[in-house]
Amino acid sequence: MKFPRNARIFRGQFDATPYASVFFLMLLFVLVGSLTYTPGVRVELPVAGDLPGTDQPTVAVALDAGGHYFFENQMIAREELQSRLHDAVAGAGGPLTLVVRADKSVTEDKLVALAMLARRAGIRDLLLATRPNNLVVTPPAHMP
Repeated sequence: MKFPRNARIFRGQFDATPYASVFFLMLLFVLVGSLTYTPGVRVELPVAGDLPGTDQPTVAVALDAGGHYFFENQMIAREELQSRLHDAVAGAGGPLTLVVRADKSVTEDKLVALAMLARRAGIRDLLLATRPNNLVVTPPAHMP
């Protein structure tokens, strides 16, 4: 059986205008997308190796480079933070662990001040949040 063929080789002029307009629209979207405001505070966590976690309930506090405290994604004053942490301890019904998401440029005295604030609120354990130093997971030596 023979099928009729209607396909012909294009022999006209190539028009680059539609391709150029799509390219410039894509360029415009990329530029506008990079200039838009991203909400939140940039906290760059320090890099660390294999650190232990916890099996207890946790509450997280972020501390930026300027020394501002953030609790439940809201900037909070130091005095208010202590009362909110105390309320969290009372509502948990058991021991809580404070996870500190501190920027790597935060000084040690600010971390100690936050630890003492948490201790006054009733939190005894504190962990520092870190980024992994590599994304490749290596198996332990005893596993094949």
